[in-house]
This record gives sequence, structure tokens and C-alpha cells, in this order.
Amino acid sequence: MIYTIGNIRLPLAIEGFHNLLNNTGVPALIILTAVICAIVINAIIFRIILVISKRSRHIPDKSPSDHCHKPGQWVLISCSLYLALNLIDMEQSTRKFLYHLITLFLIASVSWLVGKVIYVLEDLVLRNFDVTAKDNLRARKIHTQLKVSRRILIIVIGIISVGMMLMTFDKVRQLGTTLLASAGILGIVVGLAAQRTIGTFIAGLQIAFTQPIRIDDVLIVENEWGRVEEITLTYVVLKIWDQRRLIVPITFFIEKPFQNWTRVSSDLLGTVFVYVDYTIPVEKVREQLKVILDKSEHWDRKVCVLQVTNTSERTIELRALMSASDASIAWTLRCEVREKLIEYIKDHYGWTLPKARVELEKQSMANTDTENEFLKGNDHGNLKDKVQ
Repeated sequence: MIYTIGNIRLPLAIEGFHNLLNNTGVPALIILTAVICAIVINAIIFRIILVISKRSRHIPDKSPSDHCHKPGQWVLISCSLYLALNLIDMEQSTRKFLYHLITLFLIASVSWLVGKVIYVLEDLVLRNFDVTAKDNLRARKIHTQLKVSRRILIIVIGIISVGMMLMTFDKVRQLGTTLLASAGILGIVVGLAAQRTIGTFIAGLQIAFTQPIRIDDVLIVENEWGRVEEITLTYVVLKIWDQRRLIVPITFFIEKPFQNWTRVSSDLLGTVFVYVDYTIPVEKVREQLKVILDKSEHWDRKVCVLQVTNTSERTIELRALMSASDASIAWTLRCEVREKLIEYIKDHYGWTLPKARVELEKQSMANTDTENEFLKGNDHGNLKDKVQ
């Protein structure tokens, strides 16, 4: 038997291959072409973005491609597959199923892309605020607000995307309509069940916008000194001075008191206490403190004070007060001043170091002779009594 394609006559075997090609090969070729076109278009787009970002001072060089390249590629692939289905002959039920599947994939990839765009915007803003600078109060404020806001937005985007995906199912839409009628009762039940979670979420919002703490703040929490390393919607990570990490629930900073050494500025006053004898020349020690601070690279040239702040029956308390640009430098400066003050006092006024004082008064020779004769007389009288 002879078959024809147009005006071309084909044998039976070739006709079978032609049918197979129409059933599988052509759809596969269309899909493959659509995917390749999406990948190429995505590569061209991000190549253009990279060139523009290198020429612009306001756009981070690699941030758009690092964050958005993969999600952008999947968005274009989803769109190309959606268009490609129009060119393929298939049953209506199969077409409907594939459209639904691609729609779910498109919603997920668009949500992924929008979340990554938020990261790019964050990088765009934060590049102008260096948290490692000395005067970094505004930078720490912006960093804290953006990081917490970014987490909130990503959660919101995730919830919306999941809701949109579920609403593509007819049965879920019908269930949503039924639940809408009892939304008041459902809201009360959910509110009671998730009371602690909602409270934590609200506490995270309070921290983000009222800002009792910020990124890189120096805190004293549970008698631990540390810097704020990370703020999330549920907990705060403190980097302790010995490289440990203290994980604190976010609600702690709303409900309990704590110390924030960098709330207004990072400048800090450091104190050194020295206990010496009453005979020390305080003015000389005060002059030496000024000499020590002038030679130190850790002093910020603002505060230099030495005062007698307390006394006891044996010693006086000298308090040296000095300023530094931040808490870490203040700690180093305190140790340096303490060591050098003790060394100066030991070398120049060693007798004024704390000691127990005993004073012996020498009596006159006449009184001593009288007392000796009186004692001898008493001894002889006692001896006679014993003999008798």
C-alpha cells in the first residue's frame, strides 16, 4: 500500500514514522524549542543588566544576576511552555491538566523571583550604609529595619503564593467560600491556638520599627556581653566576646530589661579603680593618667578624669575615668590604663600601696625604770608568800 503526504507518495513504513513524528516528535521539538528560547532570552536579559550595573554607581554589580538569574529563567520557561501548548494538538482534558500544572509552576517561580528582587533592593540600599564604620548609628538602624522588613515581606509573599496556588483548585475554592461564612468563629479559634506565635510576630514588628536594639548593638543580656549579630521575627542572635552565640527569644527584649551600650551612640566611658594609701600624692597620679592617655591610641581625646571616690579605714579609692569610641576599644583602654597606673605607683610611690599599719609609741626612760622597780617589788613579795 502506498501513502502520500501532499503530492509525495510514501511507503507504509515511512508513513508510520510520520505518524509517530506527528504524535511525539513535533510536540517534543516544540517544547524543546520553547525551553531553549526562554534560556537564551534570560541570558541576554541578565547580560544587559550586568553591563548596565557595571556602568552605574547605584546598582550592585552582581546582585541582580546572583539573586534573580535562576528564578527569572524559570519564569520565562513557564511562560514559553504556556505559549507552546497552543501549538500542540492534544485532547482537551490533557491540555487543561497541563495548563493547570504550568500555572502552578508559574505562580511559584514568580513568587521566587519577587522574593529575590527584594534581596536586590536590600543590597541596593545597604551598600550606602556601612555598618563597620565608626559612626554607624544610622547604618545600624537602616540594616535592622531592612532585614526584618525583608523577612516579613518574604513570609507575606509565600502565604499569598500558596493561597493563589490553592485557589486554582475548584474544590479548594468551594471550601474557601464555605469557610468565609464562618470566618468570625474561625478567626477566634485560630487566634487562640496561635496566640504565642502571633505575639512573637508582633514583637518582631515592634523591634523592627521602635528599635530598642539594632544590628551590631552592644548589649548586656543575662550578664553576658555581646553584639547583635542577627535579628529574626522569632529570636535574636548575640555574638559573645569569646565567640559563643547566645540565642534570645525576640519577646525578651519587649518584656524584660537589658543594657544597650550603643543605643544613642557607640561612644563609651571606661573606669579604672585603684586602691592606695592615704599618703599618696593624688595630683601626681592625675598628671600621670593624662600622660598615659596621651600616648594611647585607644583614647578618643574627650574625657580624662581622676577622682577620689571613696575611703575606708585603710585605703582611698581612686577612680580614673576615660572615653573611647566603642565598647571593645574602651575595654582595651581600661586594661592598658590599669596596668600602667599600677606600674607607676609601684615604681614611684611603692610605700602607698595598700598595707596594714601598726604604730608603736616609745615611752620615756623614767617611766620605764619606775615600772621595772614596781614589778621587781611585786615579784619579791610573791616569792616570800610562797615560801611561808
